[in-house]
Amino acid sequence: MSKSPHSTVGSSLPHESAHLHVTGTAPYTDDIPEQRNTLHAAFGLSERAHARIAALDLSAVRTAPGVMAVATLDDVPGEKYLGPFLHDEPIFADGVTQYLGQPLFAVAAHTHDQARYAARLAKVIYEDLEPILDVTQGAAQQAYVLPPVRMSRGDLPAALLSAPLRHQGEFFCGGQEQFYLEGQVAYAIPGENQEMQVFCSTQHPSEMQAMVSHMLALPATCVRVQCRRMGGGFGGKESQSWPFATAAALLASMTGQAVKMRADRDDDFMITGKRHDFFMRYDVAYEPDGLIRGVAFDQWVRCGYSADLSGAVADRQVFHSDNAYYLEAVDIRSLRIKTHTQSNTAFRGFGGPQGILCIEYVIDDIARRLGLDPLDVRRRNFYGKEERNVTPYQMRLEDNVVHELVEQLEASSQYRQRRREIQAFNDVNPVLKKGLALVPVKFGISFTATHLNQAGALVHVYTDGSVLVNHGGTEMGQGLNTKVAQVVAEEFGLPLASIRVSATDTAKVANTSATAASTGTDLNGKAAQDAARKVKQALIAYASDHYGCDAQEISFHDGQVCLGTLAPMSFVDFVRQAYMARIPLWSSGFYRTPKIHYDMATLTGRPFYYFVYAAACAEVVIDTLTGENRLLRADILYDAGRPINPAVDLGQIEGGFIQGVGWLTTEELWWNDQGRLMTHAPSTYKIPSVSDCPADLRVAFFDNGNRENNIYQSKAMGEPPLPLAISVFLALRDAIAAVAPEHEVVPLDAPATAERILNTLDMVAPRRLGQGWSWRSSTSPLSSAMSE
Repeated sequence: MSKSPHSTVGSSLPHESAHLHVTGTAPYTDDIPEQRNTLHAAFGLSERAHARIAALDLSAVRTAPGVMAVATLDDVPGEKYLGPFLHDEPIFADGVTQYLGQPLFAVAAHTHDQARYAARLAKVIYEDLEPILDVTQGAAQQAYVLPPVRMSRGDLPAALLSAPLRHQGEFFCGGQEQFYLEGQVAYAIPGENQEMQVFCSTQHPSEMQAMVSHMLALPATCVRVQCRRMGGGFGGKESQSWPFATAAALLASMTGQAVKMRADRDDDFMITGKRHDFFMRYDVAYEPDGLIRGVAFDQWVRCGYSADLSGAVADRQVFHSDNAYYLEAVDIRSLRIKTHTQSNTAFRGFGGPQGILCIEYVIDDIARRLGLDPLDVRRRNFYGKEERNVTPYQMRLEDNVVHELVEQLEASSQYRQRRREIQAFNDVNPVLKKGLALVPVKFGISFTATHLNQAGALVHVYTDGSVLVNHGGTEMGQGLNTKVAQVVAEEFGLPLASIRVSATDTAKVANTSATAASTGTDLNGKAAQDAARKVKQALIAYASDHYGCDAQEISFHDGQVCLGTLAPMSFVDFVRQAYMARIPLWSSGFYRTPKIHYDMATLTGRPFYYFVYAAACAEVVIDTLTGENRLLRADILYDAGRPINPAVDLGQIEGGFIQGVGWLTTEELWWNDQGRLMTHAPSTYKIPSVSDCPADLRVAFFDNGNRENNIYQSKAMGEPPLPLAISVFLALRDAIAAVAPEHEVVPLDAPATAERILNTLDMVAPRRLGQGWSWRSSTSPLSSAMSE
């Protein structure tokens, strides 16, 4: 990677809160000192997925020890239905339960345990209704939370009929729980003149402000929402912080006392939505060399009981169903299906990983049927540079580097050599089988809702030379505040220690967008840079006038201000002098992403400012007796443009990749036939641990500046690393194929748990038996083999 020409930007500086994290002194929402007489809140939850509430007796709840207030839908003074897109979600169930775990009421008591105990004393009489619990059932009943969407290009029927080869298939991919380390929490404090301050663990303070103000029938000026940091968000705190924020604020309004609502982990699982699971059917036509002539996708997306963000998530799945490949004839039908389960929501990637997985599964199928290396089939279908470079939604690729990036990773990972070595290994090992896959990613960066691509910031320079920054983004551990501080430090030529970023606060920067869509640094970094440059220009104008210097000769670096031929002056002395001359030392900044536009009716336009390109090569081994598997090695090459902080970015790539591995291999959500989520705690839901990380993990940056005028030519970091884990899923499929007859398709759904791998082996492997080993031996050689 090229050396950064900047003094602060481009340097691997420590995360601004790292020392607080490792010493346990970083305050989160639940750590805020509580006011005297603070009450604690809990929800009473539905025990039915779909039922009429014939009677709700809360008398035992109201008289339980410590209880000060009980809130139901009738107690809401303002809007009783809320939602980030459609206001289709009742604050509490409105006569009918829509999922098992839906809040029916909220209770405030003197202690957290008293509130939880009281909430369980409600007596509810239900009249059961028939629930819809999966997408197949919902599709059959045409139950949708939003109308179906279709995007097409070219003459697909002709392509399907005229191509020499064609086949159909189907695939299911499960959802994923965000599993942030810090659960949902809000702390509401009533103030004078109906004011309400809410400290909330949320990725979207402005939306929480709007939800609380709508619910209390107050203007936004009466509601202030603040978030210093989150212990993870991953999309789960973009929209679905609102039930906790509004319940705390409602109870605080009713009692006149501060109220904290901190969700128990089980309740958090039961109440909140996950990554959208989906079922996909496809019909693909292609040439003998693997070139795709046409493909049709049916994508059935489980949305849950309400719209939430499902429309935008499903749209992004559609947009990313091409990944890095030119599809000359394509038809994608997206069904946004209603089920009586938690309302699914944003999760890192926001539908993009699901779309990429669709086309990668199809390409892998084509390669298996043709007996070709999947990487060669991928290459044949890549977008071109000058032609074959327009997406199905009519956006032209102007920054395509997938050819060069994949070529570099193929060489650095020794893909061809390892492919031969794995074949040799599989030939002599009847039980353990290895697999290898190299998968590219093209990920669009911007909110597809164009109006959200804006940000504001405030920069204050104090007379001691220190600088305070406030912006509309939220810090959830991803290093946003660190990068924004680096940008401001670079503008003023100051060390990072001179810059402090304060808590995100709706009273400081208003009308902000969520910290999502991988745009946090892009938007807020540019807004902070704009504010810093306004202050700097005022200082330059003052210096030019006061000292008679040419403005072009005035510069800021190394804590000094250079004034042409005059002796440099320290930044501190200079700003003190400017203050005495009544020069403004603060300013607001604003940024709106240029070039983007998108027609939601036709699904065409330029929804993305630029693309991030990346690729991963994964090697796995499976035990064909048990389905147990290991990720042995992963090589990742990532196009980060010119990284603002390579160390922070490296952590994001590694973390996002492993989180994606969890989604596709171990994290299985399961509802029983009553609609109860059975995987609702760490004891029943398996996220990746340190032992799931490969012993050999190699991450490198692709040397490629962002061709768009993004902040210091950097590229986004949050979401694109996650779909790189598709390489692990397809490597597992490759390992299973080692025991299947040649050219046979390996039907593997996700997540590829040990059970699913074993079931697939049962389907494809019996024809290869009789090699002198027991298919159901009680002894697994994988652990011992891996330790040697």
